[in-house]
Amino acid sequence: MQHNSSGGTTHFGYESVPLESKADRVAEVFGSVANRYDLMNDLMSGGLHRAWKAFTVGRAAVRPGMRVLDIAGGTGDLAREFARKAGATGEVWLTDINPAMLARGRDRMIDAGLQIPVTQCDAEQLPFPDRHFDLVTVAFGLRNMTHKDRALAEMVRVLRPGGRLLVLEFSRIWQPLERAYDLYSFQVLPRLGARIAGDAQSYRYLAESIRMHPDQSTLAAMLETAGLEQVRWFNLTGGIAALHEGVRF
Repeated sequence: MQHNSSGGTTHFGYESVPLESKADRVAEVFGSVANRYDLMNDLMSGGLHRAWKAFTVGRAAVRPGMRVLDIAGGTGDLAREFARKAGATGEVWLTDINPAMLARGRDRMIDAGLQIPVTQCDAEQLPFPDRHFDLVTVAFGLRNMTHKDRALAEMVRVLRPGGRLLVLEFSRIWQPLERAYDLYSFQVLPRLGARIAGDAQSYRYLAESIRMHPDQSTLAAMLETAGLEQVRWFNLTGGIAALHEGVRF
């Protein structure tokens, strides 16, 4: 879990680092894995991330004309589907703090024949007006943010009253599966990362960052603190991931 106060440190995986250095360390990881990011997600989830994202798109229920903000959107899996559903009258933004990831997402949008606004920005300081979006989403990005509470408050700020926030993230797995999951995450995954991407260290960080992320009920409480109501979550594949959602009133 994250600690933002005493000593000015936070978690980078299992390592304790100065608050001001975490963003740079995370940037190094995603700069390293950007070209293999989709493959990395397949490795980390056994391909299940595609089903989890499809579930998220279904829950989002984007309709023509809606305004949607996808934060830490990376290679654009969610934004691409949202843009198709929002249509020409809609407004879908793909954002990420990492330029390498954002470039990859922009290229994939163009390949799909979609033209949507793409912008590099920090989730803790969103460059959008208050109460602008009908829907804000973040998939597999929240756990890498230095001040999660600040980022969530910003996401709520840009939501219109009645708008929804969806947070898809790796979460706390069902206890009987923990040992097998740990074995895969800390023994198999870094070796795959080394063999396929030449980068075991980044994959090890990503596995550690999942373990340090708040569990389902803690994250739900954080969404409520940020100003959301009707907060609920859906466990996906035994809690390997969870989709949290809440409504701004």
